Amino acid sequence: MNKLLFQINENKLLVQCKKRLKTDQKSIINTNVISQNELLFSEEYVASNIKIMHSFLKEIINDYNINTLVIKESSIAPLILDVIKNINKIVNLHLLEETLLNYKICEKIINANNIKYVSVYNIPTFLLEMLDKENIVVSSRNEILFSSNFMETNNLNNYSDIYYKTKIVLTFPFSKNDEDDFEAFIKNNRYLKHIYINSLNKNDIENILELMYSQKLKNIKIHIEQNINDISLIEYLKKINKKNQKTNKIIFKIDYTKEYLENNLMSQVQLNTIKLCIIISLFFVGSLVVYVFYSNYRSMQTVDDIQNDIKDVIAEYVEENNDNQDNIIEEPNTPSEEIPNVDENKTPDVEENKEPSVPQEKEEITRDMKALLTINEDTVGWLKVNNTNIDYPVVQSNDNDYYLTHNFRKEDEKSGWVFADYRANMETLSTNTIIFGHNMYYSGVMFGTLYKAKSASWYTKKENQIIEFSSLYKKMNWQIFSIYVVDKTSDYLIAEFSTTEKYQNFLDLITKRSKYNFNVPVSTEDKILTLSTCTNNGKSRLVIHAVLINE
Repeated sequence: MNKLLFQINENKLLVQCKKRLKTDQKSIINTNVISQNELLFSEEYVASNIKIMHSFLKEIINDYNINTLVIKESSIAPLILDVIKNINKIVNLHLLEETLLNYKICEKIINANNIKYVSVYNIPTFLLEMLDKENIVVSSRNEILFSSNFMETNNLNNYSDIYYKTKIVLTFPFSKNDEDDFEAFIKNNRYLKHIYINSLNKNDIENILELMYSQKLKNIKIHIEQNINDISLIEYLKKINKKNQKTNKIIFKIDYTKEYLENNLMSQVQLNTIKLCIIISLFFVGSLVVYVFYSNYRSMQTVDDIQNDIKDVIAEYVEENNDNQDNIIEEPNTPSEEIPNVDENKTPDVEENKEPSVPQEKEEITRDMKALLTINEDTVGWLKVNNTNIDYPVVQSNDNDYYLTHNFRKEDEKSGWVFADYRANMETLSTNTIIFGHNMYYSGVMFGTLYKAKSASWYTKKENQIIEFSSLYKKMNWQIFSIYVVDKTSDYLIAEFSTTEKYQNFLDLITKRSKYNFNVPVSTEDKILTLSTCTNNGKSRLVIHAVLINE
């Protein structure tokens, strides 16, 4: 464990490594005071207690009026610069070791925020420019043109050369200076696109990739210009390419030798054949995907057009038939009493104490529904499910097939329309009124957004638990009491029940299936609504049951 010796000499603070300790110093674990002007700390203690060391040294620097920091070994310079950061009295820095100033120390000097003058043995030109931009004066005791083979090969004389360079050449093996300068280069460069390598060394490749990954470089091609016939090395580079294509797109481009191509011609042909088959397959899959998306988009546009037509027809109908009533556009006339033909010579049969029958009035037809009948006479109601796209008129045919492939205009349409089971009685309401719709997931039309009902964030909201389904003559609300997904079956598609017991068994079955306990009471006196659509690619059914709560 290295010890760091801090010595005070006039207005200077000297820091150096102390590897050989005197006998009386060997017992020091973390820190000790040797004399009035000497302090000894373990390097580990300093690194773990930078804030404490900062406060301690700040007091000493102020007391002794120190303005110059002298560091003997460059290896400890980053740590010491972290400790004296923002101590304004320290404005001068002397690095005594006869070595080249590296980027890491230069970065620490700038971040210290208080150094105004630096004395070093040697400094690369681009680092000199960096310090100069921060108004830090640099004195070099020795001058060389380039700090490493990497800098010389790529003619990196100044900071602007490094910043704007678009392509570089790497010659392996790398020295420590090469590696340091390359790291400094990629930290400061913003335009690099191509790296050319004349000779390949696996270890060096791994090292430079690690540096490039650490700086999050992307979209760079590394050109291997030597002819490679080592299959294991080629496979290694291919593996890296496969990994990088999905992440940072640092890609190796390899020049194969003629020998390699000749020896692997058949495998290349087979590989190309496989690639061609994959491309063809992808083309057909892609075409299918495009067709599906186009088909769904067209369906969505068609539904939007129909919805707009419906709004226009309703508005026009209301305007033409406005009779100062808010909800009713047609009031049926009370049927006039018909006078039967009476044979005066015959006494009519009249039951004693029985009131004469009164003709029953037909229930009122709402404005919107009356208007919809002008578009499609199969209209039997309107369905709205909160926080979904389901807000459609409901139709009914004499079978359950027609509206699987036809829209509200009775045009051929794969998305079909929302329709009631052909057995449903819409005037008196069946015990179980069943409504179907295609699960058009991609376009979201018909029951394409009913999948939301499977999510707890949807079915636990009170507003979503009320479904609006109105017939031609009645405005009705229904409260959900069961939601579930079940394998393809018809046991929940029963419209009427021959006995009360069978209806109760049915209610028990569908309530027990529910994925959530809605705590909604349902009895055999109630009428229910069932929404059904496909899910899991047609293998299952998503089902919602709701009970009528008001008419």
